[in-house]
Amino acid sequence: MEVPHTTTDSEVSSLPVIDSGNEESKSLQEKAPVRFGWVTGVMIRCMLNIWGVILFLRLSWIISEAGIMLTSVIILMSATVTSVTALSISAIATNGRVISGGAYFMISRSLGPEIGGPIGVVFSFANALACALNTVGFAEVVVKLMMEFGIVMVDEINDIRIVGVITVTILLLISLAGMEWESKTQILFFIVLMVSFSNYLVGTIIPPSPEKQAQGIFGYHSEIFLANLKPDWRLGNNFFQTFAIFFPSAIGILSGANISGDLKDPATAIPKGTLMAIFWTTVSYLGISFTLGSCVIRDASGNISDALTGNITDGCVGCNLGWNFTECTLSKSCQYGLANDSKVLGQISGFYYLITAGVFAASLSSALGFLVSAPKVFQCLCRDKIYPYIGFFAKGYGKNDEPLRAYILCYVIAVAFILIGKLDTIAGLISNFFLCSYSLINFSCFHASITNSPGWRPSFHYYSKWTALFGAVISVVLMFLLTWWAALITFSIIFFLFGYVNYTKPKVNWGSSVQAGTYNMALSYSVSLSGVEDHVKNFRPQCLVLTGPPNQRPALVDFVASFTKHISLMICGDIIMVSHSWMNKRKVRSFYTPLSADGLRAGARNLLQASGLGKLKPNTLVLGFKSNWRESSPESIEDYINTIYTLPPSVVTVEDISDKGDSDQIKTVFQSDQGKKTIDVYWIADDGGLTLLVPYLLTRRKLWRSSKVRVFIVSLALYSGVCVRLCVCTPMSCCPFMLSSLSNARMSPLICMFILSSHISFLLSQTERKVRLNEIIRRNSQHAALVLVSLPVPQSDCPSALYMAWLDTLTCGLHCPAVLIRGNQQNVLTFYCQ
Repeated sequence: MEVPHTTTDSEVSSLPVIDSGNEESKSLQEKAPVRFGWVTGVMIRCMLNIWGVILFLRLSWIISEAGIMLTSVIILMSATVTSVTALSISAIATNGRVISGGAYFMISRSLGPEIGGPIGVVFSFANALACALNTVGFAEVVVKLMMEFGIVMVDEINDIRIVGVITVTILLLISLAGMEWESKTQILFFIVLMVSFSNYLVGTIIPPSPEKQAQGIFGYHSEIFLANLKPDWRLGNNFFQTFAIFFPSAIGILSGANISGDLKDPATAIPKGTLMAIFWTTVSYLGISFTLGSCVIRDASGNISDALTGNITDGCVGCNLGWNFTECTLSKSCQYGLANDSKVLGQISGFYYLITAGVFAASLSSALGFLVSAPKVFQCLCRDKIYPYIGFFAKGYGKNDEPLRAYILCYVIAVAFILIGKLDTIAGLISNFFLCSYSLINFSCFHASITNSPGWRPSFHYYSKWTALFGAVISVVLMFLLTWWAALITFSIIFFLFGYVNYTKPKVNWGSSVQAGTYNMALSYSVSLSGVEDHVKNFRPQCLVLTGPPNQRPALVDFVASFTKHISLMICGDIIMVSHSWMNKRKVRSFYTPLSADGLRAGARNLLQASGLGKLKPNTLVLGFKSNWRESSPESIEDYINTIYTLPPSVVTVEDISDKGDSDQIKTVFQSDQGKKTIDVYWIADDGGLTLLVPYLLTRRKLWRSSKVRVFIVSLALYSGVCVRLCVCTPMSCCPFMLSSLSNARMSPLICMFILSSHISFLLSQTERKVRLNEIIRRNSQHAALVLVSLPVPQSDCPSALYMAWLDTLTCGLHCPAVLIRGNQQNVLTFYCQ
C-alpha cells in the first residue's frame, strides 16, 4: 500500500491511492467525490463573485455620481451588511453538520420549512438572475470591443443578447463537466484578475500621455481628489439609486456556502473563507475608488486640441490641469471621464487589454459561480419535498451528485433575463432578492440565539444576536429604500410560498428554533396563567377523556374533539400502551397519556392529578358508556359508577355510534356534515351550564354550524338570561305511561332481585321516570343529530347494576349519538357572573 500524499486546505482533496491489485478498490477511488478546502472552495470563490462586472463597468460612474466620500460610504454599508450576514452564516454553519444546499439549508434547518422553503425558491431564482447579470456585463464589453473593430452583427442591444446566450451556453457546458473542471476554471480566472489589478495599479503611477490626458486621466492630483470628493448627482440620480446599482457586487458572499456539500469541512471553511473574502474585496474596492477618484476627472472630450494654450478663464473646466473641457461639459457631449466612459479602468492601466481580460475573468467567474450555486440550492430544496411538482429536479448524477436537471432549469432562467439586455434593470431586481435572503439569514441567527435552545451551540463565538437583528432590520429597510415596488413583490412571493407550506405542513422535523420559541412561549404563558384567577367568562371545558385505546372509541374521541379543538384542552387517558399515531392520522388535537392503575377510578384520579400544567389541567372528565355492563363483574360496575360519583368536576358519557369497518380509521357521525339537523338538549337540572355550553361549542364547528340547538326544560326559569342562540321548547310534561314490565329497561333477573330487596317503591318510581323520559326523547328527537341529557346523580343506596340500567334506558331506541352530561354546579355560563 502506498502512503497517501498530504494536501493543503487549498488543494482539491481525493482519497489515498490504494495499490492492492483489487479492481474494486480502484473503482471506489475513481468514484471518490471532489472536496475543496477553505481557500479554493470558499475564499477564492467568494472573491471572484464579489469582483464582478460592477467593479469594472459601473464603479467609475458611481464615483462620478456619489463622489469618493459617499462611494466609500456605499462600499462600507455593503460591507457592513455582508459582514454581519457572514457572522450569522458562520454561527449557523458551526452549530451542526452542514450538507449541500448552502443558505437554504441553513435557514430551513434554523427557522423550519415555513421560512426555509420560500427563501430556497427566491434564493435559487436570485442566483440565476445574478448569472444573467454577469453574463450581460461580459457581453457588453465584448460588443463594445467588436464595435471598436467595426464588427456589428445586428445592433448593439441584440448583439449583447446574442453574445450573452452563447456565453452562458459555454458556461453551462463547463458546469456539466463537473465541479473539478469548474474549480480549475475559477483558479484560472483568479490569476487573470490578480494580473489585471496589478496592471491597473501600475497604470496609475505611470505619467499619462497627452492622449490619456485628453481622456481625463492625469495621474495622482490633489485637485482631482478634492473635486471628486463630493457628489455630483445627474439625471435625477440619488444615493440609494447608486447604492442599488453597486450592491449586487457584494452578493457573492454566499458562493462558498452554496457549495457546502462539496467542502471538506464546511464548519471551518465557511466562516474562515467568507470573512477573509469580504475583508480583501472591501479593501480592493476602497483602494480602487480612492486611486481612480484621484487620477481621473468627471468630464473630458478626448480631443487633443482641447489642450490649454492661452490664459485661464473663469469657469474653465480642467484649466488648472492644462486642458479646457468647458465646451463639451456645457453641451453635455463629453465622451470620456468618470461620468461618461465605462472603460476608464482600461484606459488608466498600463496595458489596456489586460483590464479587458480582467473584465472577462470577473464577469465569467461570477456568472459561472452563480450558475453552479443556483442548481445546488434548488436541488436541496427539491429533495426536501416541501413543494409539489419540483421533485424532478432533485436527481443527481456522477460522483459529486451533480444536479444536471437543475442546471438546465437555471440556464433557461438566465437566458430569459439575458434577453432583457439591460444591466441596470437586472441589478435592481437582484438587490432585493439577495437582501431578503440576508435578512432571513440574520434573523435565523437572532431567533436561534434568543430562544435559548440547548441545541444552539455554535463553535464560532464572534457573533452577537443583536448585530444579527441589526443585519436583518437594515436589510429590510434597504430593500424598500432601493426599490420599494420590487420589495413588495419579493415579500408577496415570500408570503404566498409561506402560506402554502404553513397550510400543507410537510412532515419534516429539523429541530428548528421556531420549535424552541414555541416551547418558550408555551412555558412562559403557562407560568403567567397560573397566577390568574378563574372567571366564568373564561371557562373552557378542559377534558380528560378516558378513551382506553383511542382507536377503539372513535366516536368518543371525535365528539370531544368537536368542541375542544382550537378552544380548550383535551387529554386522552389510557392504561394500555398504544401508538399515538392513530390520533395524528385522524387530525385530533389532543395529548395522549397512558397510565398503569389497579382500577378505573384510581387511574382516573391519578390522571386528573398528574395531567396538565398549571391552569392547563383537566376540569372535565369524559368517559365512554360501559356498554358491556351486563357481562361485567359487580366490582367493575361499582368502580365505573364511583368514578362518575366521586372524581369529576363535570362528567360527560357518550354512546359510541360509529360506522364499523375493517379500516383503522373508522368514520363517525362527528366527522360528517350534519346539515340542518337539530341538537336536542334535555336540561333536567341546573348543573352550572355545562349542559348548554357543550352544544353551543359544537355549533361553532363547520360541520355543525347549520344545526339548531333545541332545549327541553322542566322550568323556564332555567333558561332566563342564557346568552346562547337556542330554541326553547315547552316544559316537559310526563304523560301517564303504564310500565308494563321491567323488560323495557332491559334489566336482568339479578337486577330485579336487587330491586325487590331494597326500597322497591322508590326505585320503581325512579325506574318509571327514566322510562317515561326515554319515551319523550324518542318522540321528540327521532331525527336529531345529537341528544344531550342531564346525567342522573348516582345515589349511595342505589344498586350499581340498577343505575347502569337507568342510564341504558334513557338512551334506548335512539338513532343518533347520545350524551349523558352533568356539571358539578360550577358556573360556566356568563349569565351566572355579576
